[in-house]
Amino acid sequence: MNNTLTAVSLFTGAGGMDIGFERAGVKIIFANEMMSEAAQTYNANHPVGVMVNDDIYNQLDTIDRYEGADLVFGGPPCQGFSVAGKMNPDVDLIIGGPPCQGFSNANRQKNHIISMNNSLVKEYFRAVKEIRPKAFVMENVKALGVLEKWESVRKKYLDRASKLGYLCVPFVLNATEYGVSQKRERVFFIGIKDCGDPFFEYHMRNLFDKHKTIAPTIRELLASLGKAGTDKNPNTCTAKITFATSPIMRKSPYSGMYFNGQGRPINVDEYANTLPASMGGNKTPFVDEEYLYGDAKEDWVVDYHKGLVDGSIVPEFKEAPGRLRRITINEAIRIQTFPDDYIFKGNKGKIYTQIGNAVPCKLAEAVAKTVIDYLNGCQ
Repeated sequence: MNNTLTAVSLFTGAGGMDIGFERAGVKIIFANEMMSEAAQTYNANHPVGVMVNDDIYNQLDTIDRYEGADLVFGGPPCQGFSVAGKMNPDVDLIIGGPPCQGFSNANRQKNHIISMNNSLVKEYFRAVKEIRPKAFVMENVKALGVLEKWESVRKKYLDRASKLGYLCVPFVLNATEYGVSQKRERVFFIGIKDCGDPFFEYHMRNLFDKHKTIAPTIRELLASLGKAGTDKNPNTCTAKITFATSPIMRKSPYSGMYFNGQGRPINVDEYANTLPASMGGNKTPFVDEEYLYGDAKEDWVVDYHKGLVDGSIVPEFKEAPGRLRRITINEAIRIQTFPDDYIFKGNKGKIYTQIGNAVPCKLAEAVAKTVIDYLNGCQ
Protein backbone atom coordinates (compact mmCIF):
# COMPACT_ATOMS: atom_id res chain seq x y z
CA MET A 1 0.00 0.00 0.00
CA ASN A 2 1.22 3.52 -0.77
CA ASN A 3 2.56 5.57 2.12
CA THR A 4 0.00 8.29 1.39
CA LEU A 5 -3.52 7.02 0.89
CA THR A 6 -5.86 8.95 -1.36
CA ALA A 7 -9.59 9.23 -0.83
CA VAL A 8 -12.87 10.17 -2.45
CA SER A 9 -15.29 11.96 -0.10
CA LEU A 10 -19.07 11.64 -0.49
CA PHE A 11 -21.81 13.50 1.43
CA THR A 12 -18.96 15.79 2.36
CA GLY A 13 -20.75 18.70 4.03
CA ALA A 14 -18.35 21.33 5.35
CA GLY A 15 -15.58 18.73 5.57
CA GLY A 16 -15.50 17.47 9.16
CA MET A 17 -14.73 13.88 8.19
CA ASP A 18 -12.27 15.06 5.57
CA ILE A 19 -10.26 16.99 8.14
CA GLY A 20 -10.09 13.91 10.35
CA PHE A 21 -8.89 11.70 7.50
CA GLU A 22 -6.41 14.36 6.38
CA ARG A 23 -5.01 14.52 9.91
CA ALA A 24 -4.49 10.76 9.65
CA GLY A 25 -2.38 11.31 6.54
CA VAL A 26 -5.00 10.74 3.83
CA LYS A 27 -5.11 12.95 0.73
CA ILE A 28 -8.61 13.87 -0.49
CA ILE A 29 -8.73 13.95 -4.29
CA PHE A 30 -12.48 14.31 -4.88
CA ALA A 31 -15.38 15.58 -2.75
CA ASN A 32 -19.09 15.90 -3.51
CA GLU A 33 -21.64 18.10 -1.72
CA MET A 34 -25.03 19.38 -2.82
CA MET A 35 -25.48 22.21 -0.26
CA SER A 36 -23.94 25.22 -1.94
CA GLU A 37 -22.83 26.98 1.25
CA ALA A 38 -21.13 23.82 2.54
CA ALA A 39 -19.38 23.37 -0.81
CA GLN A 40 -18.19 26.98 -0.63
CA THR A 41 -16.89 26.34 2.87
CA TYR A 42 -15.02 23.28 1.64
CA ASN A 43 -13.50 25.19 -1.27
CA ALA A 44 -12.35 27.95 1.07
CA ASN A 45 -10.28 25.44 3.04
CA HIS A 46 -9.12 22.92 0.43
CA PRO A 47 -7.32 22.99 -2.92
CA VAL A 48 -9.36 24.27 -5.84
CA GLY A 49 -10.86 21.53 -7.97
CA VAL A 50 -11.38 18.91 -5.27
CA MET A 51 -15.00 19.81 -4.48
CA VAL A 52 -17.82 19.26 -6.96
CA ASN A 53 -21.02 21.04 -5.90
CA ASP A 54 -23.32 19.02 -8.11
CA ASP A 55 -25.18 15.77 -8.60
CA ILE A 56 -22.50 13.12 -8.98
CA TYR A 57 -24.38 11.75 -11.99
CA ASN A 58 -23.24 14.78 -13.92
CA GLN A 59 -19.60 14.08 -13.04
CA LEU A 60 -19.24 10.58 -14.44
CA ASP A 61 -17.08 11.73 -17.35
CA THR A 62 -14.45 13.05 -14.93
CA ILE A 63 -14.32 10.10 -12.53
CA ASP A 64 -11.46 8.44 -14.44
CA ARG A 65 -9.01 11.06 -13.20
CA TYR A 66 -9.29 9.55 -9.70
CA GLU A 67 -7.89 6.20 -10.74
CA GLY A 68 -5.55 4.92 -8.06
CA ALA A 69 -7.38 6.55 -5.16
CA ASP A 70 -7.11 4.51 -1.97
CA LEU A 71 -10.17 5.56 0.00
CA VAL A 72 -13.68 6.85 -0.47
CA PHE A 73 -15.59 8.50 2.37
CA GLY A 74 -18.43 10.94 2.95
CA GLY A 75 -22.11 10.90 2.07
CA PRO A 76 -23.55 12.59 -1.03
CA PRO A 77 -26.88 14.24 -0.15
CA CYS A 78 -28.27 14.17 -3.70
CA GLN A 79 -31.08 11.80 -4.60
CA GLY A 80 -29.73 11.46 -8.10
CA PHE A 81 -26.34 10.19 -7.00
CA SER A 82 -25.24 7.56 -9.46
CA VAL A 83 -22.07 5.63 -10.08
CA ALA A 84 -23.23 3.83 -13.18
CA GLY A 85 -20.59 3.44 -15.78
CA LYS A 86 -16.83 3.52 -15.47
CA MET A 87 -15.40 4.12 -12.00
CA ASN A 88 -11.98 3.60 -10.46
CA PRO A 89 -11.30 -0.06 -9.60
CA ASP A 90 -8.28 0.75 -7.41
CA VAL A 91 -9.91 2.91 -4.74
CA ASP A 92 -9.02 1.66 -1.26
CA LEU A 93 -11.64 3.34 0.89
CA ILE A 94 -15.08 4.90 0.59
CA ILE A 95 -16.29 7.01 3.50
CA GLY A 96 -19.58 8.81 3.85
CA GLY A 97 -22.59 9.74 5.93
CA PRO A 98 -25.86 9.65 4.01
CA PRO A 99 -28.54 11.92 5.59
CA CYS A 100 -29.62 10.57 8.96
CA GLN A 101 -33.02 12.18 9.54
CA GLY A 102 -34.91 9.02 8.68
CA PHE A 103 -33.15 7.08 11.42
CA SER A 104 -32.87 9.71 14.16
CA ASN A 105 -34.79 9.44 17.42
CA ALA A 106 -35.53 13.14 17.03
CA ASN A 107 -37.09 12.69 13.60
CA ARG A 108 -40.72 13.78 13.38
CA GLN A 109 -40.91 13.91 9.63
CA LYS A 110 -43.18 11.96 7.32
CA ASN A 111 -42.52 8.47 6.04
CA HIS A 112 -41.49 9.73 2.60
CA ILE A 113 -38.50 11.48 4.20
CA ILE A 114 -37.46 8.21 5.84
CA SER A 115 -37.88 6.45 2.51
CA MET A 116 -35.78 9.08 0.75
CA ASN A 117 -32.92 8.76 3.20
CA ASN A 118 -33.06 4.98 2.90
CA SER A 119 -32.68 5.41 -0.85
CA LEU A 120 -29.63 7.63 -0.38
CA VAL A 121 -27.97 4.88 1.66
CA LYS A 122 -28.69 2.51 -1.22
CA GLU A 123 -26.97 4.96 -3.55
CA TYR A 124 -23.96 4.93 -1.24
CA PHE A 125 -23.71 1.17 -1.65
CA ARG A 126 -24.01 1.60 -5.39
CA ALA A 127 -20.85 3.67 -5.17
CA VAL A 128 -19.12 0.92 -3.23
CA LYS A 129 -20.21 -1.62 -5.84
CA GLU A 130 -18.77 0.38 -8.72
CA ILE A 131 -15.62 1.72 -7.09
CA ARG A 132 -14.63 -1.47 -5.24
CA PRO A 133 -12.41 0.22 -2.65
CA LYS A 134 -10.30 -1.67 -0.14
CA ALA A 135 -12.57 -0.33 2.59
CA PHE A 136 -15.55 1.93 3.13
CA VAL A 137 -16.81 3.96 6.08
CA MET A 138 -20.47 4.99 6.31
CA GLU A 139 -21.49 7.20 9.23
CA ASN A 140 -24.98 7.73 10.62
CA VAL A 141 -26.91 8.33 13.85
CA LYS A 142 -26.57 5.86 16.73
CA ALA A 143 -30.21 4.77 16.41
CA LEU A 144 -29.53 3.07 13.09
CA GLY A 145 -26.85 0.99 14.76
CA VAL A 146 -28.67 -0.11 17.90
CA LEU A 147 -32.46 0.29 17.87
CA GLU A 148 -34.54 -2.83 17.38
CA LYS A 149 -36.91 -1.05 15.00
CA TRP A 150 -34.01 -0.56 12.57
CA GLU A 151 -32.69 -4.13 12.88
CA SER A 152 -34.13 -5.19 9.52
CA VAL A 153 -32.56 -2.12 7.89
CA ARG A 154 -29.16 -2.88 9.45
CA LYS A 155 -29.38 -6.46 8.22
CA LYS A 156 -30.13 -5.27 4.69
CA TYR A 157 -27.05 -3.02 4.75
CA LEU A 158 -24.81 -5.75 6.12
CA ASP A 159 -26.18 -8.27 3.62
CA ARG A 160 -25.66 -5.80 0.78
CA ALA A 161 -22.07 -5.24 1.88
CA SER A 162 -21.48 -9.00 2.10
CA LYS A 163 -22.82 -9.56 -1.42
CA LEU A 164 -20.37 -6.92 -2.63
CA GLY A 165 -17.50 -8.81 -1.01
CA TYR A 166 -17.11 -6.78 2.19
CA LEU A 167 -17.00 -7.87 5.79
CA CYS A 168 -18.93 -5.07 7.49
CA VAL A 169 -19.60 -4.33 11.14
CA PRO A 170 -21.37 -1.29 12.69
CA PHE A 171 -19.34 0.38 15.46
CA VAL A 172 -21.08 2.80 17.83
CA LEU A 173 -18.58 5.39 19.07
CA ASN A 174 -18.91 8.16 21.66
CA ALA A 175 -17.01 11.27 20.61
CA THR A 176 -16.03 12.05 24.22
CA GLU A 177 -13.75 9.00 24.21
CA TYR A 178 -11.76 10.40 21.29
CA GLY A 179 -10.94 13.89 22.52
CA VAL A 180 -14.23 15.62 21.65
CA SER A 181 -15.92 17.67 24.41
CA GLN A 182 -19.35 16.56 23.26
CA LYS A 183 -21.57 13.61 24.17
CA ARG A 184 -22.18 12.66 20.56
CA GLU A 185 -22.69 8.99 19.71
CA ARG A 186 -22.63 7.88 16.08
CA VAL A 187 -22.55 4.59 14.24
CA PHE A 188 -19.85 3.85 11.67
CA PHE A 189 -20.44 0.98 9.27
CA ILE A 190 -16.93 -0.12 8.37
CA GLY A 191 -16.40 -2.59 5.57
CA ILE A 192 -13.18 -4.30 4.45
CA LYS A 193 -12.97 -5.91 1.02
CA ASP A 194 -12.20 -9.63 0.77
CA CYS A 195 -11.69 -9.89 4.52
CA GLY A 196 -11.81 -13.38 6.00
CA ASP A 197 -10.81 -12.35 9.51
CA PRO A 198 -13.11 -14.23 11.94
CA PHE A 199 -12.05 -11.80 14.69
CA PHE A 200 -12.48 -8.62 12.66
CA GLU A 201 -14.72 -6.85 15.18
CA TYR A 202 -12.43 -7.80 18.08
CA HIS A 203 -9.33 -6.54 16.27
CA MET A 204 -11.04 -3.31 15.26
CA ARG A 205 -12.21 -2.58 18.79
CA ASN A 206 -8.67 -3.08 20.06
CA LEU A 207 -7.43 -0.65 17.44
CA PHE A 208 -10.09 1.89 18.38
CA ASP A 209 -8.94 1.63 22.00
CA LYS A 210 -5.45 2.69 20.91
CA HIS A 211 -6.81 6.01 19.73
CA LYS A 212 -8.91 6.91 22.74
CA THR A 213 -7.98 10.13 24.53
CA ILE A 214 -9.49 12.20 27.33
CA ALA A 215 -11.49 15.19 26.13
CA PRO A 216 -11.17 18.56 27.88
CA THR A 217 -14.17 20.01 29.69
CA ILE A 218 -16.07 22.78 27.93
CA ARG A 219 -14.47 25.28 30.30
CA GLU A 220 -10.98 24.02 29.44
CA LEU A 221 -11.77 23.91 25.73
CA LEU A 222 -13.21 27.41 25.43
CA ALA A 223 -11.12 29.28 28.03
CA SER A 224 -8.78 30.95 25.54
CA LEU A 225 -11.61 32.33 23.38
CA GLY A 226 -12.87 34.83 25.93
CA LYS A 227 -16.31 36.36 26.27
CA ALA A 228 -18.78 36.49 23.40
CA GLY A 229 -18.26 39.47 21.13
CA THR A 230 -14.55 39.84 21.84
CA ASP A 231 -11.78 39.55 19.23
CA LYS A 232 -11.37 35.75 19.40
CA ASN A 233 -15.07 35.06 19.90
CA PRO A 234 -16.94 37.54 17.68
CA ASN A 235 -19.67 35.51 15.96
CA THR A 236 -22.54 35.65 18.43
CA CYS A 237 -26.06 34.23 18.36
CA THR A 238 -28.69 36.77 19.43
CA ALA A 239 -31.66 34.39 19.84
CA LYS A 240 -33.43 35.20 23.12
CA ILE A 241 -33.60 32.78 26.05
CA THR A 242 -36.97 32.74 27.82
CA PHE A 243 -38.34 30.75 30.76
CA ALA A 244 -40.86 27.95 30.26
CA THR A 245 -44.07 28.52 32.23
CA SER A 246 -44.60 24.76 32.62
CA PRO A 247 -41.08 23.38 32.96
CA ILE A 248 -40.39 19.66 32.68
CA MET A 249 -38.43 18.88 35.82
CA ARG A 250 -35.46 16.53 36.12
CA LYS A 251 -32.90 15.95 38.87
CA SER A 252 -30.18 17.70 36.88
CA PRO A 253 -30.31 21.42 36.04
CA TYR A 254 -28.94 20.46 32.62
CA SER A 255 -31.73 18.01 31.79
CA GLY A 256 -35.45 18.62 31.61
CA MET A 257 -37.01 21.63 29.89
CA TYR A 258 -36.81 24.80 31.99
CA PHE A 259 -36.51 27.17 29.05
CA ASN A 260 -38.48 27.60 25.84
CA GLY A 261 -37.10 26.11 22.66
CA GLN A 262 -34.90 23.05 22.37
CA GLY A 263 -31.60 24.73 23.16
CA ARG A 264 -30.49 23.51 26.58
CA PRO A 265 -27.89 24.83 29.02
CA ILE A 266 -24.39 23.36 28.85
CA ASN A 267 -22.60 22.25 31.99
CA VAL A 268 -19.24 23.87 31.27
CA ASP A 269 -17.50 21.70 33.88
CA GLU A 270 -18.36 18.60 31.84
CA TYR A 271 -19.19 18.00 28.17
CA ALA A 272 -21.80 19.47 25.83
CA ASN A 273 -24.65 17.38 24.52
CA THR A 274 -24.81 16.80 20.77
CA LEU A 275 -24.72 20.08 18.85
CA PRO A 276 -27.76 19.96 16.54
CA ALA A 277 -27.85 21.05 12.92
CA SER A 278 -30.83 23.20 13.89
CA MET A 279 -28.64 25.66 15.82
CA GLY A 280 -28.81 29.35 15.05
CA GLY A 281 -32.07 30.21 16.82
CA ASN A 282 -33.72 29.03 20.03
CA LYS A 283 -32.42 25.49 19.46
CA THR A 284 -28.87 26.70 20.07
CA PRO A 285 -27.39 25.47 23.39
CA PHE A 286 -26.42 28.17 25.86
CA VAL A 287 -23.99 28.91 28.69
CA ASP A 288 -23.66 31.20 31.69
CA GLU A 289 -21.19 33.78 30.43
CA GLU A 290 -20.13 34.92 33.91
CA TYR A 291 -19.61 31.36 35.16
CA LEU A 292 -17.65 30.37 32.04
CA TYR A 293 -15.50 33.47 31.54
CA GLY A 294 -16.16 35.69 34.56
CA ASP A 295 -15.99 35.55 38.36
CA ALA A 296 -19.29 33.81 39.14
CA LYS A 297 -18.83 30.90 41.56
CA GLU A 298 -21.87 28.94 40.42
CA ASP A 299 -23.83 28.50 37.20
CA TRP A 300 -26.98 30.66 37.27
CA VAL A 301 -28.95 27.70 35.91
CA VAL A 302 -28.10 25.68 39.03
CA ASP A 303 -29.58 28.35 41.30
CA TYR A 304 -32.67 28.63 39.13
CA HIS A 305 -33.18 24.87 39.21
CA LYS A 306 -32.86 24.85 43.01
CA GLY A 307 -35.55 27.51 43.24
CA LEU A 308 -37.91 25.53 41.01
CA VAL A 309 -37.35 22.40 43.08
CA ASP A 310 -37.93 24.01 46.50
CA GLY A 311 -40.80 26.19 45.27
CA SER A 312 -39.13 29.51 46.00
CA ILE A 313 -39.33 30.37 42.29
CA VAL A 314 -42.61 30.39 40.37
CA PRO A 315 -41.91 30.00 36.65
CA GLU A 316 -43.22 32.75 34.41
CA PHE A 317 -42.69 33.72 30.81
CA LYS A 318 -39.96 36.32 30.62
CA GLU A 319 -36.48 36.74 29.27
CA ALA A 320 -33.60 35.11 31.14
CA PRO A 321 -30.85 37.31 32.61
CA GLY A 322 -28.22 38.58 30.19
CA ARG A 323 -25.46 36.39 31.58
CA LEU A 324 -27.18 33.44 29.90
CA ARG A 325 -26.51 33.47 26.16
CA ARG A 326 -26.33 31.09 23.19
CA ILE A 327 -23.00 29.57 22.23
CA THR A 328 -21.19 31.46 19.49
CA ILE A 329 -20.14 30.11 16.11
CA ASN A 330 -16.54 30.18 17.32
CA GLU A 331 -17.41 28.06 20.34
CA ALA A 332 -19.40 25.60 18.22
CA ILE A 333 -16.41 25.28 15.88
CA ARG A 334 -14.18 24.32 18.79
CA ILE A 335 -16.67 21.88 20.27
CA GLN A 336 -16.83 20.11 16.89
CA THR A 337 -12.99 20.16 16.82
CA PHE A 338 -12.70 22.13 13.59
CA PRO A 339 -9.57 24.29 13.40
CA ASP A 340 -10.16 27.77 14.82
CA ASP A 341 -9.20 29.32 11.49
CA TYR A 342 -11.51 27.14 9.40
CA ILE A 343 -13.43 29.42 7.06
CA PHE A 344 -17.22 28.94 6.93
CA LYS A 345 -19.38 30.42 4.18
CA GLY A 346 -23.04 31.46 4.30
CA ASN A 347 -25.21 33.36 6.77
CA LYS A 348 -25.11 32.54 10.47
CA GLY A 349 -27.94 30.03 10.24
CA LYS A 350 -26.26 28.15 7.40
CA ILE A 351 -22.95 28.14 9.25
CA TYR A 352 -24.51 26.73 12.43
CA THR A 353 -26.17 24.05 10.27
CA GLN A 354 -22.87 23.08 8.65
CA ILE A 355 -21.19 22.82 12.03
CA GLY A 356 -24.00 20.76 13.57
CA ASN A 357 -24.18 18.41 10.57
CA ALA A 358 -20.47 17.62 10.68
CA VAL A 359 -18.73 14.61 12.13
CA PRO A 360 -16.37 15.94 14.83
CA CYS A 361 -12.93 16.10 13.23
CA LYS A 362 -11.16 14.31 16.08
CA LEU A 363 -13.68 11.47 16.00
CA ALA A 364 -13.20 11.12 12.24
CA GLU A 365 -9.44 11.09 12.77
CA ALA A 366 -9.73 8.17 15.21
CA VAL A 367 -11.89 6.27 12.70
CA ALA A 368 -9.40 6.95 9.90
CA LYS A 369 -6.39 5.84 11.95
CA THR A 370 -8.19 2.67 13.03
CA VAL A 371 -9.11 1.71 9.47
CA ILE A 372 -5.61 2.50 8.22
CA ASP A 373 -4.06 0.45 11.05
CA TYR A 374 -6.23 -2.50 10.10
CA LEU A 375 -5.45 -2.20 6.40
CA ASN A 376 -1.76 -2.09 7.29
CA GLY A 377 -2.14 -5.27 9.33
CA CYS A 378 -1.51 -3.63 12.71
CA GLN A 379 -3.93 -5.82 14.65
